[in-house]
Amino acid sequence: MDGTSRKNIQIGLNVAVVQKHHQRSGTLTEGIVQRILTNSATHPHGIKVLLKSGIVGRVKEVKK
Repeated sequence: MDGTSRKNIQIGLNVAVVQKHHQRSGTLTEGIVQRILTNSATHPHGIKVLLKSGIVGRVKEVKK
């Protein structure tokens, strides 16, 4: 699943996000969603989330 739809993302899910300073390289960081920061239903670059590790980024992949 991709991370552009808010309905695909729930607190506690394992996801891969790209941080703001890694957007050019596309480096992904994995973690567990603590909080969803984007209010809209969709976002073309991915829904912004806060991971339990304290990292903020846009979801690129939802892991199973």
